[in-house]
Amino acid sequence: MILQERIPFDLSPRKLPGIQPTTMEDWLHRDEAFDGQMARRDALISERYDQVIAMHESARPAALELLDLVLATAYGVQGDSVLRPDGVAVAINRSDPMASLGRLVQEDLCVLQKQGDEHVLTAASLCFPASWLLSEKLMRPLIGIHKPVESYDDNIARRVQRLFDGIQVGRPLWRFNALWYEDPELHQPRSESARRKKPAATPPFLRSERQCLLRLPETKAVVFSIHTYVVPRKAVGPEMQNPA
Repeated sequence: MILQERIPFDLSPRKLPGIQPTTMEDWLHRDEAFDGQMARRDALISERYDQVIAMHESARPAALELLDLVLATAYGVQGDSVLRPDGVAVAINRSDPMASLGRLVQEDLCVLQKQGDEHVLTAASLCFPASWLLSEKLMRPLIGIHKPVESYDDNIARRVQRLFDGIQVGRPLWRFNALWYEDPELHQPRSESARRKKPAATPPFLRSERQCLLRLPETKAVVFSIHTYVVPRKAVGPEMQNPA
């Protein structure tokens, strides 16, 4: 099992979309599960590439800009390779930027670009999906991406689109979610047509995603990053013993 010891933010429920400001310095997190999560990411990219990596050719400039940003932010370098904190050397393949990104940081990284009136998912490195399939979401707009989330109605969709339109360079935003799971496995793809079963009365693991939104300065694409935390029930405070 790949678990964190704790979730490093307050899990008290907030109204959707629950957005808060953050900083570029606090955008990417590296925690005690780094070695285990990165090894899992390496294996998934090697063994299930088509399930976890996708990029429409129109997203290439944004993906390369994101790769440069992650290298500068997480490693303070630009170059052909980096040495991860777990001792693994990662070759930077600029012809496949999303796969390189998937091996550099714990965060899953999604690129969304404005097409008409809506932002569309044009590229992603998604090793740790929480009950969704990248193949079903690529090149779909925000409201299509969130199908079949019951709380994501037309009102929420309009608010989220306005939020995406208003994201400013250098001023990222973040939110979180929290769901109980029976299985601590990080890679949990699930089709829209296969609804997740309601967990048992006392499921043993809480899964929480720290989700950040930021705008790339050159291409103006929006990056949606997802840092996944999975902790045992005993690590969760009383405020989240019965999350939605």
